[in-house]
Amino acid sequence: MTHDTDIKEKFWKSLKSDRTMFLGLAEGKDGHARPMTAQLGDDGFKQGQYDGPIWFFTGRSGSLYQDIGSGARAMAHFASKGHDIWATVHGNLSQSTDQATIDRLWNRFVAAWYTGGKDDPEVALIRFDPENAEIWVNTSSMVTGIKMLMGMDPTKDMKDKVARVTL
Repeated sequence: MTHDTDIKEKFWKSLKSDRTMFLGLAEGKDGHARPMTAQLGDDGFKQGQYDGPIWFFTGRSGSLYQDIGSGARAMAHFASKGHDIWATVHGNLSQSTDQATIDRLWNRFVAAWYTGGKDDPEVALIRFDPENAEIWVNTSSMVTGIKMLMGMDPTKDMKDKVARVTL
């Protein structure tokens, strides 16, 4: 397994577990990213890698959904709960109301936001097709701290902890 492949696998595993990304338009009206819950279809995982889009439930009247229109460039930021992985992901956003995808991704956490259930007229999806990312693996460790105390340069350890990858 290559260095980049290993880091990508750690990213997908963390995102599948922790699920919260800050999502926003790369060029947009409000310029703000907002926390949203990522939905990854289990069928998209193959050998630790994910080859499907990242989905986000949203309301049709929401500002981000409205600003996407027929498509938009986006940037998403991710930090795992344990702060072991950080990432900035670039790609394209599009609107979706595909009922089959809504049915496949629906869960009790999503249901809590929609009083009308899956058929609530506000239910919509944002589809994020990631293209590339810069992913960092946390290098803070006792060993790094000891090296710094001893006057050693810990940056060599950090070099292998970042990857610019195609997703």
